[in-house]
Amino acid sequence: MSRVRNGIAATIAALTLLGACSVAPPGTDIHDPYEDVNRQIHAFNRELDRNVLRPLGQVTAEMPPEITQRVVSFSDNAALPGMVLNGVLQGDIEIAATNAMRFLINSTVGVVGLFDPAGVIGLGEIKTDFGMTLARWGVPEGAFVELPFFGPSTERDAIGRVVNAIIDPLDQVGFPVQSAYERPAWVAEQVIERGSFGSTVDSILYESADSYAQTRLIYLQNRRFRVGQRASDDNLQDDETIFFDVYEAIR
Repeated sequence: MSRVRNGIAATIAALTLLGACSVAPPGTDIHDPYEDVNRQIHAFNRELDRNVLRPLGQVTAEMPPEITQRVVSFSDNAALPGMVLNGVLQGDIEIAATNAMRFLINSTVGVVGLFDPAGVIGLGEIKTDFGMTLARWGVPEGAFVELPFFGPSTERDAIGRVVNAIIDPLDQVGFPVQSAYERPAWVAEQVIERGSFGSTVDSILYESADSYAQTRLIYLQNRRFRVGQRASDDNLQDDETIFFDVYEAIR
């Protein structure tokens, strides 16, 4: 019950903070009033990637997939209850029902999520989060921000990230081992995926003329597509979409 009360309080606080989000001038596609500070944080995140995440990812890339895939499957499965809750909040029965069934099957038949029998029968994950819930409720994205450790975001998504962590219902519906190892598994997953898509991430962070501008553009394009603000985006390449799935490693 205390978790529910905390979730309600967090949601109210988030909506209050959203009222203070900056508003983009009319006709502005990229609203970045904090660019100077964002660039400093981006430089910090890039050095973190260069010195910690990238080397660790290279190590995991050499590990047997039978090991790394179990970690990724466990982590992905542990995130599903939060997606179910956000599906409900969005009024999207497909998201809620699909992710609920996937969690049930993989947590039981799949041994607390170490294996993915739901995927074998065609029951794939439908990603969502509280930032997308806020978007569904009509909350504007606010300004672009780069967060230390977590990377590119917007004011709306940054607040959504905080609420996601507080209202996560895994403790109530999962096995104790899932709650105990959810966060370590998530960190390990980011390292593993950094290793799996190393060249894609490297091309953006270290080979582009302006890695900050590039990551900002790709993030906003990809995020707007995912929340349904753009029906399609022919300028967003497949490897760039992968990049932001992987770039969560330093978010």
